[in-house]
Amino acid sequence: MGRFGNQADHFLGSLAFAKALNRTLALPPWVEYRFGEPKSVQVPFLTYFKLEPLSSFHKVMSMEDFMENIAPKVWPSKHRTAFCYMARGQGSDCNAKEGNPFGPFWDTFNVDFVKSEFYGPLNYDVHHQDMAIKWNKRYSPQNYPVLAFTGAPASFPVQEENKGLHQFLEWNDKISERAVNFIRHVLPVGAFIGIHLRNGVDWSRACEHVEHSPNLFSAPQCLGYRNELGNASQEMCFPSHDTVAKQVKLAVKEYHAKSVFVSSDNDHLIPFLTKALKRMEVTVHKQANPEPHVDLAILARANYFIGNCISSFTAFAKRERDVKGLPSGFWSFPPNRNGPTKQKQKHEEL
Repeated sequence: MGRFGNQADHFLGSLAFAKALNRTLALPPWVEYRFGEPKSVQVPFLTYFKLEPLSSFHKVMSMEDFMENIAPKVWPSKHRTAFCYMARGQGSDCNAKEGNPFGPFWDTFNVDFVKSEFYGPLNYDVHHQDMAIKWNKRYSPQNYPVLAFTGAPASFPVQEENKGLHQFLEWNDKISERAVNFIRHVLPVGAFIGIHLRNGVDWSRACEHVEHSPNLFSAPQCLGYRNELGNASQEMCFPSHDTVAKQVKLAVKEYHAKSVFVSSDNDHLIPFLTKALKRMEVTVHKQANPEPHVDLAILARANYFIGNCISSFTAFAKRERDVKGLPSGFWSFPPNRNGPTKQKQKHEEL
C-alpha cells in the first residue's frame, strides 16, 4: 500500500476502475504510519481533499458515510466477502485483515469478512480487453452489490491512462489556506522555486538498486512507461549537492525568483542552499513543522518545480502542476541538461 504518494497513485486507478464498472466509489481513508504508533492510522479522505470535484466525474461518497448509512442495508455483516486475486498469506483465503495496515484499516470500520472470492484471471486494467464488461458479467451489481478488495484495484505507478484524473483531486480549503498563508506571510514577494529532496536513509538504500531497475517506483513519469526516454540513474534518484545547487541556480535565474521552497523527507539542505544562493540574494525556506500535504499544495503553486523522477511524492506534485499547466523538471534529467525546461509562462504568485 505504501505511503501517501503510492496511495495517491492507487487512488487514481481505483477511481478509473469504479467509473468503468459504473459503481459508486467509497472514498477510502488515507493510511498513515506515525512515529511511535504500533499500527497504522486511518485518516478520513476528506481530511485533505474536496468531495465535489470528484463527484463531478463519478459517483463517490466517503467511506464513513457508506459504512454508517449504506452498508447496513446492502452489505450486512453476514454477507461481507473479501476480494483478492488468489489466496493471500498463510491459508486458503484472502486473509484480508492479516498484517498492518490491513487489519487496522478494516478494524476502523468494525468489518470482518465471512467469505473470500478469488477474481483471477481478471485484472484492474479497464482500458483494454473489455475488462470492465468482464467484471460486470462475472460480478453483477445485483449479486455482488459491494466489491471489497484486500488492496486497491489499481497498479503502481499510476497507469498512464489514469494520470489525467488528477484534475478531480483538489485540496480542501483547510490545506489550501495553509499553503496560501505560508506563501503570503513567509516567502518574500515575487516568484519562487519549489523543490523536492528525497534523501533519507531508506531512500538511499532504495537508490542502490536503480541501475538494475530501470523503471524503479515512479520513474515512468520522466523516462516513459517503456523507458523510451532512457533509464534511471543514481544521480536522478539521489542527486549530489552540486547537481541540486546547479539546477536551482539556473531555475532562479530563469524565473527571476526571490526565494526557494524546500520539501524533504529528511535533510532540507537549508544552510547549504542558503550559502549557494547568497550572491543571488535569494532566500531558502521550509515549513517550521513540515506537513507533507501542505508541502505539496505549496509546491503546486511554485513558478517552477524540480522534483525526484523516482519518487511518487514528486509524481503527485508533477501531476497537479500538469493539470494547471505549470512547468516542472527533475533532478539530473535529461542527463545532458540541468536547467529548467524552456516553457516559461507568466505566473505571478500570491
